Amino acid sequence: MIHGAPRADLSLGKDLLGLEHLSAQQIELILDTAEPFKEVSERAIKKVPALHGKTIVNLFYEASTRTRISFEFAEKRLSADTVNIAASGSSIEKGESLVDTARNLEAMRIDMVVVRHPASGAPKFLAERIPSNVINAGDGWHEHPTQGLLDLLSIRDKRGTLAGCKVCICGDILHSRVARSNIWGLLKVGAEVAVCGPRSLLPLGIEELGVHVFRRPEEAIEWADVLNVLRLQLERMVAGYIPSLGEYYRVYGITQQRLDRAPKDLLILHPGPMNRGVEIDSKVADGPHSVILHQVTNGIAIRMAILYLLAGGSPRSAQAARPAGEDRA
Repeated sequence: MIHGAPRADLSLGKDLLGLEHLSAQQIELILDTAEPFKEVSERAIKKVPALHGKTIVNLFYEASTRTRISFEFAEKRLSADTVNIAASGSSIEKGESLVDTARNLEAMRIDMVVVRHPASGAPKFLAERIPSNVINAGDGWHEHPTQGLLDLLSIRDKRGTLAGCKVCICGDILHSRVARSNIWGLLKVGAEVAVCGPRSLLPLGIEELGVHVFRRPEEAIEWADVLNVLRLQLERMVAGYIPSLGEYYRVYGITQQRLDRAPKDLLILHPGPMNRGVEIDSKVADGPHSVILHQVTNGIAIRMAILYLLAGGSPRSAQAARPAGEDRA
């Protein structure tokens, strides 16, 4: 959710903690603000002064490559000063609490904290206790809002609209914070959403969120315009969720053979990291309908937009950064 009531002009409040409680207008605001920031990454000098003088801390209690680097790129392209803190090798490893860590950072007069944490609700807990802006970079099994937003932007780029689009999220829905952010975000903007996976990897009562449920990937492929393929989060599993990786690939893997029988061309998304030969075939991941690398590029623009809006930036000022006459694809 956006922590703090949004103003009438739909500017964001203090924090970005999830997509569950955002309005469609707030989601569109973020997507639209990201558009002019795409161009910044194409410049010879990839930098604008929007956050010059701001200090942002990336506080990661879990391992991350794409999300952490994407946030760091976004921060530096907005001219912010950035500090990266990982749990390993810091006072966190010695038992320092989340709040004590944050309060010590606050004493250094920081402006924003980007936090990834294995406990669901940790970013909200932190946001309620410090005055700095807090951005959720993934919390437990709860949400990964910036990934959800970049997925929405990637679909909108390729299809022109999200309203009426049929998106099926395939794989390990049970353990996926990406799935939850996608479901809430997509439904808000008028897309139809489905999930597909073994019953053991679907949350109980998933249908109550307003999504279709498919038992086999063939059914999902026949229905969908977009497949968002999730990896098996083996690190969150104890035992017994699937018979074997080979059996999962045989029954639920998104393969070229399955896509060849689709009634229409599908967009293929994956939030990464990919387990090739488990949830997705390399021919699909690297094929003409894959937008996986486009998602990575969009991740920087989305995170630039969120940082900019939370810092009080005007969407109109962001639009002014785009060269004259450029329209959204």
